[in-house]
Amino acid sequence: MEQGRLAEVLEAEFETMPPQLQTAARFVLDHPMEVALMSMRELGRRVGVSHTTMARLAAWLGLDSYDELRTIYARAVRAHGRPWHNSGDPHGFAAEEGSSGFGRVANTLIAQVVSLDGAVSAKQLSAMADLLADSRRLFCFGPGSAQTVARHFALLMAQLGKPVAVLDPVSGTDAIHRAGLGDAMLAIGFAPHGQATSAFVQQMSRRGIAVAAITDSKMSPLARFARETIVVSTNSQSFFPTMAPALSVVEILAALTADRTGANVDEMRRREEQHVAATNPTPNGFCWGRLKRQG
Repeated sequence: MEQGRLAEVLEAEFETMPPQLQTAARFVLDHPMEVALMSMRELGRRVGVSHTTMARLAAWLGLDSYDELRTIYARAVRAHGRPWHNSGDPHGFAAEEGSSGFGRVANTLIAQVVSLDGAVSAKQLSAMADLLADSRRLFCFGPGSAQTVARHFALLMAQLGKPVAVLDPVSGTDAIHRAGLGDAMLAIGFAPHGQATSAFVQQMSRRGIAVAAITDSKMSPLARFARETIVVSTNSQSFFPTMAPALSVVEILAALTADRTGANVDEMRRREEQHVAATNPTPNGFCWGRLKRQG
């Protein structure tokens, strides 16, 4: 069995697996490079399960041993180089041991963004941009740390003349009740995924809304209900998950969506800047627009 076929089986049968096997399967799907390079015990420690769980996963796939699973992934690496998203350092940017904290964090962020070139295909981005551009109305949802990414996307789209309603299921905005068939929602979310997040995305999908997801795993609850999914990493050398790859993806999506809608971005940005200049108050409380009219 080839690596691609193994991944298809894992995705198709994921919901039928016991919880421990789901944990192992999720890691194998999201970190195939590490499967190719690590021993069974090393990978078990990395995943947070016993090494016997990795052996059980191989048996569940119909393989004779974990070594056979590892060999399949190693063969794919030799054939294709580094074709997958890797949570570590896919382009050799990792700082050497003993380097500064700044260097480790900065180099990891650089690696994460650069790796988008191989991890996210042009086909995926194009399909997601088509879905967003063709929608009647556009919504965005990002719980927790993903809210920053959601609001950044909404701001970019507003500059294209395609306003985005940022949904908040907790406050229950009117926009949620208006959403329906013909609309699209960009859902952005990363582990740990709460049950409320999964239930909300599922509810919106059942109402006929086309869901596009930016998340950190093919097996995340957002991806489960999405028509189009882009997986990015949030791993960093700091104490908090990084949003840099996700922010990069939404900026690319905004640019592609602008191309599809035929928006005159330069003109729209010029108008936006004029509006801000005319309405923004100065630090001492005066409004430039009012001063200009009075003068």
